[in-house]
Parts: sequence; C-alpha cells; structure tokens
Amino acid sequence: MPKTLLIGNTLLMTKPRVSARIGAIAESATLAVDAKAKALKAAGRPVIGFGAGEPDFPTPDYIVDAAVAACRDPRWHRYTPAGGLPELKTAIAEKTLRDSGYKVEPSQVLVTNGGKQALYNAFAALLDPGDEVLLPAPYWTTYPESIALAGGKAVEVMTDESTGYRTSIAQLEKALTPKTKALVFVSPSNPTGAVYSPAEVEAIGQWAVEKELWVITDEIYEHLVYGDAEFSSMPVLVPELADKCIVVNGVAKTYAMTGWRVGWMIGPNDIVKAATNLQSHATSNVSNVAQIAALAAVSGDLKAVEEMKVAFDRRRILITKMLNEIEGINCPEPEGAFYVYPSVKNLLGKTFRGKTPTTSAELATLILDEVEVAVVPGEAFGTPGYIRLSYALGDDDLVEGISRMQDLLK
Repeated sequence: MPKTLLIGNTLLMTKPRVSARIGAIAESATLAVDAKAKALKAAGRPVIGFGAGEPDFPTPDYIVDAAVAACRDPRWHRYTPAGGLPELKTAIAEKTLRDSGYKVEPSQVLVTNGGKQALYNAFAALLDPGDEVLLPAPYWTTYPESIALAGGKAVEVMTDESTGYRTSIAQLEKALTPKTKALVFVSPSNPTGAVYSPAEVEAIGQWAVEKELWVITDEIYEHLVYGDAEFSSMPVLVPELADKCIVVNGVAKTYAMTGWRVGWMIGPNDIVKAATNLQSHATSNVSNVAQIAALAAVSGDLKAVEEMKVAFDRRRILITKMLNEIEGINCPEPEGAFYVYPSVKNLLGKTFRGKTPTTSAELATLILDEVEVAVVPGEAFGTPGYIRLSYALGDDDLVEGISRMQDLLK
C-alpha cells in the first residue's frame, strides 16, 4: 500500500515497494499447503498430505538414465534454442498424433518450463488488457493468475457436483460478452476429476468456433481416465477450431516427472512464434538435461502410466467410499486425474472438538491442526464449501488420513 511522507510542508505519496500487478498475485494454495505439510513432517509431526498433485511413483529408470547420460555429454552444456530442442519438438508432435490423433508440425510446438509457463506464454501471447476469458469453476489455481498477469479478466462460470462439475453451453453463452476472447477448457479436470464425454467436448468446441473464440485446452491428465470415461482432444473432434486453439501438456503427470519441469504448448505458428519470443527473454531454453529426459519419456511407451493408473483407480474408489461415510460430506466419484472434490457445506457451522468452522478454509485449518491431515480448501479453486484431496499417495497413508478425518468429523 502507498504511504504518505511529510517533507517540510509538503505531503508526498511514496511509491509502493511491490508493483500492483505482482502484488495482486496470490500464492499457489496447493503448493502452500504442500509446503506446510512437508515442513511439519520435517519437524517430526506425523502429517499426511493430500495437497500436492503429483504421483507418488518415481520417474521410470530409462528416463533417469537418459538424463544421466545427458549430464556427461558436452553438447548439452551450452545454450540451445529457446523454443526447445528440435528433436524434442519433433517427438512431441509425433506423441501428440499417437496419443490423441492431433496432427501438428514441430514448428507449432514450444517447449516450456512446465505446464505453468506454457499457460503464461499462451495468455501473454493472446490477451490484451480488458480481454475476457471464460473460466469454468472449480478451476486450477494458476489459471486466473496467469490470465490477470497478461492483462485479461477471468470470468468464472460456476459448476457444482449436481452436473459432475461440467459446464454447459447455456452457462457459457450466459457468460459471453463482446469482450470475451477465449475459453479455458480442461478435461480431465484439476481439481474435480471431471471428464467431459466426446459429445460434450465436440459441442463446446463447435460453440467456440461459432462465437469466434480461442480455446486454451489443458490436456496434462490425458492418460488418467477410469472406468467408461474417455479422453477427447477438442481440436481433433472439431478440426475447424485448430487455428484458434492452444493445447497445453507436459510430462509431469503421465511419467511421474513433476520436478523435471518440462511442458509444452501447441498452437498456430504465429502464436507459438510470439510465445517463443517472450520465452527467449524470460528464461531462454528449458534445462537441456530435463529436455533429454522428456525426449526419452515421450518417445517411449505408456507402460509406466498404465501401472500408475491401476493404483490410482483403486485409490479413487476407496477414498470416495471413505469420504462418503462421513455424515455431511458429499463426494462424487471422479472419472479422471487423481483428485476428489467433496462438498463439505453440510459440515460448516457444526462444532468439532470445541471449534466451529464456518468456511471450508477454516475447516481445512481445523483438520490440519487437530488430526494433522493436509487438504486444500475450495476457496483456492473459486468454489468455497468444498475441499480437494489428491489420492496420489500411498494406500496406507490414504486410509490413515481419511480415518483421522472420520474420527474428527463424526
């Protein structure tokens, strides 16, 4: 906040130390919860963390081996193209065709420092001040911040458990204004695990074409779908959208590589060129060692993610069952990703161990303080009254953590 300073008889307004643009950014709530849980663990507390969205499996050995070899190869000790290693961009284009049926050229790929930089680059390349972006809620915490940093305005389109956390064309239409430039579309979803059917994906894509909107579609959880759910890539089902569509993806979830920080954006050549120019000044190339690891990952098979899916599928059913055993919690069974997003509205205003939480944020604090279980409150995702739990943790910890919650909230 600006402060006043009296010099002689003149009252001056001092400039704020932090810019208004950066000062308005909220800390990543999911990372904050995870950091707090890890700090408590390091202090010897038996905290169980459901906060972070990362697989509890190690990166496959063949990927690690590729990185080790890259460390010893002098070729990777120097600067490389800001937009990504040419061989990795080619492999990403081939992987995209193989996995989703979307045919793109290597020139349409920009390799980024994780999916977050891909999103930031995309919004920065697209948006001018005042442009509006339709953002279905609940949403991942980074989307509105990246939109705001680019000068845009996120327009929230609310969903809830009654529709499986999926938005409708009627809702999108209602939120549309002359300032609307883009739509953020995510399936499978973080934080809810919702998966849109192919028919729903196609209908929303056709609507975007009719309204001449851009679509930024985040496909990071493309391989993590369960039961009868089916992943669909919007520009594949709606080819006429391709010239106004940006696909964001990365190796983090599929290959258990969250810490390697390699993502990418795919889009029309002019947008990718503009985003590459931005990245050339912001960070230059992604770490060469991480890019070589990503090259091994996307060029390999999907055996690792298939093995993870077996565990995630088992855990999603178990955690949903255990949460729904708590009176006052309504937890839909997720169809994708590795999160559950239960409503806790019926718990608010009730007293537990002498404390009466009135918001989901207060409830999350109570759960951490009383039974040392870390969850993320729905306020972080634009929908108070809910909590998010990741089931990408060991089975024993999952059962112990939810059992503690059952004991507290019974």
